[in-house]
Amino acid sequence: MEFWRNIYSHFDPIAISIGSINVHWYGIMYALALLSAIFVAKWLIKKDNLPISSDLFDSYIWWVEIGVILGARLGYIIFYDPNTMYYLTHPWQIFNPFINGEFTGISGMSYHGAFIGFLIASLLFCRKHKVSFWFLADIAVLGISAGYVFGRIGNFFNQELVGRTTDVSWGIYVNGILRHPSQLYEAVLEGLLIFTILYYFRNKKSFDGQLAIMYGVLYSIARIIAELFRQPDVQLGFIYSDWLTMGMLISGIFAIFSLSVLLVIDKKRKTT
Repeated sequence: MEFWRNIYSHFDPIAISIGSINVHWYGIMYALALLSAIFVAKWLIKKDNLPISSDLFDSYIWWVEIGVILGARLGYIIFYDPNTMYYLTHPWQIFNPFINGEFTGISGMSYHGAFIGFLIASLLFCRKHKVSFWFLADIAVLGISAGYVFGRIGNFFNQELVGRTTDVSWGIYVNGILRHPSQLYEAVLEGLLIFTILYYFRNKKSFDGQLAIMYGVLYSIARIIAELFRQPDVQLGFIYSDWLTMGMLISGIFAIFSLSVLLVIDKKRKTT
């Protein structure tokens, strides 16, 4: 247990170095997140014999990747970055991986922003190719929840999004302070658990879009729970009293939105 508590002192977040460029485990895990999401989605299409061609789905993946990257970065700048106005007036800096001529990579991504980007890209793709948005969304959320596990493990390796202080036996030291390994809580709650639930219900759904809506609600609930163990973003802190975080607020909005969509769909189904 002592080794676990001090795991960061035994771990180098840089996997390999190529010249002056460092490849972090964080980046590797995010690549695995993307690959696993694609693999799971394609595997389910084949396993469940879903009516979509491989070429069309491959095209969809490219659209979604662009939407997710743009949404994740812009979402962070809008929701979390204290220098929002600077980036909005200097948009060329949003994806600038260099600081003072040194390659540092692009830091600052928002999952909620990524999901909004995913929704917009999906809607545009479905409109262009005349495909059911809800049909694709049900496939995508299974892949997303599977890939999410690796994304949060990447945060853990990168020693970011750390947990709140604690005295539990499985806590880990971060800069000499014992904290919850909240990134791993999120990997389980927001990734593995949700994937398991959606996978179980995938052949029991009543209509296209049910899994996507379930994901919106389940993720929001899981994220709010995880936020209780996660240290608020240092640049924001608690946004109300000493308990409400930005992650909780946005998750609450997502949950309300998801339930509202469910009510609209249910009403339409009853009138047709």
